[in-house]
Amino acid sequence: MATRDLPPPVLFPLLHLLLLLLLPLSVRAAAAGDEFPRDGRVIELDESNFERALGAIDFLFVDFYAPWCGHCKRLSPELDEAAPVLAGLSEPIFVAKVNADKYRKLGSKYGVDGFPTLMLFIHGVPIEYTGSRKADQLVRNLKKFVAPNVSILESDSAIKNFVENAGTSFPIFLGFGVNESLIAEYGGKYKKRAWFAIAKGFSDDIMVAYDFDKVPALIAIHPKYKEQSLFYGPFEGNFLEDFVRQSLLPLTVPINTETLKMLNDDERKVVLAILEDDSDDKSAQLVKVLRSAANANRDLVFGYVGVKQWEEFVETFDISKSSQLPKLLVWDRNEEYELVDGSEKLEEGDQASQISQFLEGYRGGRTTKKKVSGPSFMGFLNSLVSMNSLYILIFVVALLVVMVYFAGQDDTPQPRRVHEE
Repeated sequence: MATRDLPPPVLFPLLHLLLLLLLPLSVRAAAAGDEFPRDGRVIELDESNFERALGAIDFLFVDFYAPWCGHCKRLSPELDEAAPVLAGLSEPIFVAKVNADKYRKLGSKYGVDGFPTLMLFIHGVPIEYTGSRKADQLVRNLKKFVAPNVSILESDSAIKNFVENAGTSFPIFLGFGVNESLIAEYGGKYKKRAWFAIAKGFSDDIMVAYDFDKVPALIAIHPKYKEQSLFYGPFEGNFLEDFVRQSLLPLTVPINTETLKMLNDDERKVVLAILEDDSDDKSAQLVKVLRSAANANRDLVFGYVGVKQWEEFVETFDISKSSQLPKLLVWDRNEEYELVDGSEKLEEGDQASQISQFLEGYRGGRTTKKKVSGPSFMGFLNSLVSMNSLYILIFVVALLVVMVYFAGQDDTPQPRRVHEE
């Protein structure tokens, strides 16, 4: 029987290495991905497998936690609830956890200086997540990161499905007959704050449903507040972006801790209506009138707040339970506000005319400027720290002082580790 010469034994390692190099990258990536569960469970990562996970998973949401951290413990069940939903998306997002107190080198590499720190890694590139940590809101917020900048909708049913799937957490911009490249620019710029879509196929029924009668048209929808705005152009210069930027907020904004954060990204002054109770019928009627005024005065934000809903906030504008309400003022979103001479109080009757007179007086400069009361109003707004949090902070500081005092009574030096949550 014929025999063949075999390569020398020294060549086998080289042939094995060459074979590995010739393997398709996708095959090697799949092999690496097999070690990480894809069934919606939260993945435990450490320094030995973190980089492999980044290479194997396109969208990886990571919780850098510490076992002793109370906030981390409260977050854990929320992640367990959100993980299977995120894994089931058309572009799946997988949730992972890293004990950054134990694997400090890994935490330090990504700038982790507090717990929990949440990051979404998109193809290995980290983006810190600072949004809501409740499971349902977390899913809504993260879906924005994996969605296309602009969705293309070819039919009435596609439009309906898009609006339903977008939910109520973000405004929706629907373009009808609008140049796709124009919307794509702003779809990328404001991706984290809104949904964008272009409808290329739609019927007259859609035009009736969204109340427009010609194209091109851009519709801004706020499902949460049941508000809609319409833009017919011009679609050049700054006009389009001005409409998009101004429509990121609803026409009338209920002032609370969440919307105050949204106002930080808006440069307009706020026409603020202070009410006794923003949930009663009279207030609901006033908000409708404010909405009409807001639609005609887009250079201003129109907001409202009830004393019953947020007494601590309205007190900074020298409002008490004995004040005559409703009351209008113009707030610079900082520490100054303006009262329009003779027009700040809204009486019973034609409130639309009274609001028009107020705006006319404001634009005419017939105002009195005042400072908000309180020693640190900006700090209150920016951090949104309640008095309860301040009391807790004082207690913790006092406790640390006592601990340091008793530690000083022992002459034997003891190593200490200080953790910040």
